[in-house]
Amino acid sequence: MALLRVESLVAGYVPGVDILRGTNMSLESGSLVAVIGANGAGKSTLARTIFGLVPVRSGAVFFQEQNITGQPPEHLVRLGVSYVPQTANVFPSLTIAENLEMGAFRDSRNLDRRRRRIYDLFPSLGKRQRQSAGTLSGGERQMLAMGKALMMEPQLLILDEPSAALSPILVQDIFRLIQQIHAQGTTILLVEQNARKALAIAQKGYVMDGGQEHFSGTGIELLHHPEVVALYLGKKG
Repeated sequence: MALLRVESLVAGYVPGVDILRGTNMSLESGSLVAVIGANGAGKSTLARTIFGLVPVRSGAVFFQEQNITGQPPEHLVRLGVSYVPQTANVFPSLTIAENLEMGAFRDSRNLDRRRRRIYDLFPSLGKRQRQSAGTLSGGERQMLAMGKALMMEPQLLILDEPSAALSPILVQDIFRLIQQIHAQGTTILLVEQNARKALAIAQKGYVMDGGQEHFSGTGIELLHHPEVVALYLGKKG
């Protein structure tokens, strides 16, 4: 049974303009699934639509076989879904510790235990708990955003372009942390522009084009698929 299932999803931000045009996908519990594609392919829109941020015209989204199509984000968080947007993903005026508390605002039980788990995962955050999030580097903000999303101990973590605008060294760190989060049992939907790195760590991948899934397969299969390499991966740099 799939943890998340997307069926023939059509969605868009404004009436009459469909960004998603019949998208299908599924995630098994415990998996790490990557969604790649060119700019404008609809991959970030897919993540936002699943999380109830984009109007759905037709089709459906199921989480644990429950129809969650168009449900508001706060309802999805209660069900066990967390989403980390690419930008505006932390509260810059609050401290690291306060941001993490905000991540657990719907359920503050075992707050200290949850926070310790985040500091174990991201030691640099634990060393500066009282530092304002607005003073963090881009990579540190991304770590805090992921930590904040993990405070609700979600069954599904949706990451939207987590490596965007980061230096090559920080990109390596972020992907290592994503693998670590996954190894601890969290199912991850990874929407990512860095296609090679995303597919290299994913059990399954989808290549989006024109608002639909154009190719799908294991991460390794897509990394070596001639058309995927030619159209989306390019030469190794």
